[in-house]
Amino acid sequence: MENVIEYYSRFDEWGRLDREPLEFIINLHYIRKHLNAVSNVLDNGAGPGKYALELAKLGHRVTLSDLTPRLVEVAREKAEELGLAERFGGFHVRNAVCLEGLADQAYDAALMMGPMYHLQREEERTSAVKELHRVTKQGGLVFVAFQSRMRMTITSLQYPQFWKPNDNMETIQEFYEEGCFNHQDPGRFTGAYYFNVADIQPFMEKHGFEGVDLIASSSIGALLTQEQKQYWIDRGEYDRMTDFLISIANDPSILGVSSHLLYIGRRK
Repeated sequence: MENVIEYYSRFDEWGRLDREPLEFIINLHYIRKHLNAVSNVLDNGAGPGKYALELAKLGHRVTLSDLTPRLVEVAREKAEELGLAERFGGFHVRNAVCLEGLADQAYDAALMMGPMYHLQREEERTSAVKELHRVTKQGGLVFVAFQSRMRMTITSLQYPQFWKPNDNMETIQEFYEEGCFNHQDPGRFTGAYYFNVADIQPFMEKHGFEGVDLIASSSIGALLTQEQKQYWIDRGEYDRMTDFLISIANDPSILGVSSHLLYIGRRK
């Protein structure tokens, strides 16, 4: 996982969610919707802690973990700056496939908003989900982010020059069948795995979870250009449009066009 650590050590993940706010807004809406009571929450693969800090503001007790030491330190610093450090149960450098030191069934709910993107081997994905199951209480909720294989296929066809080696049909077809992508250009997004939408629920169910919902984290907003969004801004209806995109984010017919997906499940 050294390449993942290297990538996120220099990449502005906090800024990405500011620049692409719809994913964060939709995910947080559905997390808040299902996570009603004040809970003891694990944010596993938390990055710089954007979700963790929002949950801490709502009064939840949050434990944060991430693979990249720099991001864990950023999260700790932001918690201190915002006066939220006392609401955290710890800041840990951990690989999602082995949450060493985190107790069995310790958390009412758990987030895993990034690790599944980077685990290209099936045994790694299985280990990460088993660890999530281990640390979550029976009946507890989990929120797990996935990347959509169909959306990446569409993106490759639209912008092949930016997604090498997916700049020819042979490679795109191979990606569509296998789901693994390793960017050819240095410094671009690290190696990743993209799920077929239809495989997410069975995969999670196989490892001890019951599906509650599946959300298109960018809804159909990912299809809109900046010029098209500007139309709704100029009309003063951008917030209303955002509310509409949130409301339809769990429409099964749009899951494949969203770059990111949010699985909501309950530990059996």
